[in-house]
Amino acid sequence: MTARDLHLSLQAGAAVPSNLNWRIEDGYLRVASWSDCGEACTFGLWGPGELVIPSLITVTPLQLLALSATRIEERNPSPEERETFLLDQCLQTSTLLRLSRTRPAESRLFQLLLWIGERFGRVSSRGVSLSFEDMNLTHRQLAEISGLTRVTVTKALSHFRQEGYLLKDGADELLLREALPQLQRQGKGGAAP
Repeated sequence: MTARDLHLSLQAGAAVPSNLNWRIEDGYLRVASWSDCGEACTFGLWGPGELVIPSLITVTPLQLLALSATRIEERNPSPEERETFLLDQCLQTSTLLRLSRTRPAESRLFQLLLWIGERFGRVSSRGVSLSFEDMNLTHRQLAEISGLTRVTVTKALSHFRQEGYLLKDGADELLLREALPQLQRQGKGGAAP
């Protein structure tokens, strides 16, 4: 890869030019689109050290958004990097599509958090630790990524904390993997929202 002169520092929520390729130095980007009804649809999340090649994502309209405070630099990707990006983009899209069909809502959110934690956090035998604050994973952001309402996300996170599925782990949050079967059972019995 050859770095160019263009370096940007962005605030959370800022739009990133989607006509250029970017390497993320610090922070997180979200690739999104919107339906005709204005509903957000997330096609990928990208973090430090990763390359984002918008021209290889064939969705319109396409928007790159800084999920958190982010520093990026323009890059010219090699053919191998283009192939790696395409494979990762396909994996992310299929994962997000599968999650969008997960019921109940609590199980969908829990699985999304596990996926984000496995991608960007620390994985242990108990679960995954991730920093909601560093990634700027607000209830609104989580709602847009998961396709749930902000109110549903708030209620689900409160339930996870009350049940001990989501614990404070220093500055991070620890999501206990063992809770997933319980949430899925609740969904089959109709007990969960």
